[in-house]
Amino acid sequence: MRKATAKPVPAPAAASPTVDRATLGRRLLAARKQLGWTLAELAERSGVSITTISRAERGQLALGYENFSALARALQMDFGAMFAETGVAPRPFAGPVLTKAGQGVVYRGLAFSYEFLGTTAVGKQMEPVLGTVHARTLSGPEDFARHPGEEFVYVLTGSIDVHFDTGEVVRLEKGDSLYFDSRVGHAYVTVSRQLAKVIGVITSESSMMKQARTGAPALAKQRGG
Repeated sequence: MRKATAKPVPAPAAASPTVDRATLGRRLLAARKQLGWTLAELAERSGVSITTISRAERGQLALGYENFSALARALQMDFGAMFAETGVAPRPFAGPVLTKAGQGVVYRGLAFSYEFLGTTAVGKQMEPVLGTVHARTLSGPEDFARHPGEEFVYVLTGSIDVHFDTGEVVRLEKGDSLYFDSRVGHAYVTVSRQLAKVIGVITSESSMMKQARTGAPALAKQRGG
């Protein structure tokens, strides 16, 4: 009788690298000190309150996208550096950037868990992120995020409502997507029983975007028309 051969037990999946509040706070503080700015100077340049910056630097506050993106712009800090895996130095974007499944860098924001992808490269035009929408309701105007650029969201599982500060609400089910101007206040809310998971791509505002919004004459001028 043949002996049964034991099947190899697969190794447990490695946990996703995480940037917690304390780590992000230390990075923000170091970037501000490197520029020689006071809290008041950073608040003036970013539009984020002194209290919020101070608490974030001390690791006492989770930031939402609007605030940490505003701080990144003011500090001239690339997301690849802001949310880099601990011990990994991001390099300038110069070729394909691979992120293996489950190995994006996770940051738990106020109403959204971010898994940032491609953080090993800096200087990218897009910021891809896998997200879990924790918000179930809107508390008030402070829930709306606004930032330069454009945003794309695709629902992987569950259902969400995308609220705009114009009063418009768009329901997205699994497989639905939405592309919009992220300067307009927006907020995601899970409406399914299970927390919705989405993939989003955010771009910074380029000169081409600005020209396109001013109409055809600017584009024609650039093309020599």
